[in-house]
Amino acid sequence: MYQEDKDDTQRVGLWITFGIVALVVISTVSAMVVRQLQSIEVPAAAAAAPAAAVVVVEEIVLIETPMAGDLAATLYFGTGESALPADAAPLIGAVAQALAAAPSRKVVLSGFHDETGDAARNAELAKQRALSVRAALLAAGVDKSRIALRKPEVATGSGSDQEARRVELRLVD
Repeated sequence: MYQEDKDDTQRVGLWITFGIVALVVISTVSAMVVRQLQSIEVPAAAAAAPAAAVVVVEEIVLIETPMAGDLAATLYFGTGESALPADAAPLIGAVAQALAAAPSRKVVLSGFHDETGDAARNAELAKQRALSVRAALLAAGVDKSRIALRKPEVATGSGSDQEARRVELRLVD
């Protein structure tokens, strides 16, 4: 009998060990499946973002005429950055007030970049900087019909690289 009790104890021990191993395997496989599903969802969300950007791009007025008008403000950006600089709020507010005071005028935004890095990436960065300023003007209450974007004649600015990383805001009639 002693041997049978020992066999039963070993059998129970084996079943417990098997159950623990099975739980670990199931947990590991489940975690891998969840990670895989999350990695699939992220590109799906990223694919939805450009569709929204296309809608915004359709509303943007692009002009081809030479730069003219009164320089109302110049915003300088950090290297590789398109987020508004910390000192942008007063300048955006001043341009919004100038537009409110002159209902017939519009603002033309022109983004610039420095010569460092990839030219295509820099051109996109200059555009994103202008779009950031546009978004700030819209948030300040400027009607979208009074904001136009213009690709600069010369993509790089004159002077230092810091001066080149800018967006010019010009008031036009």
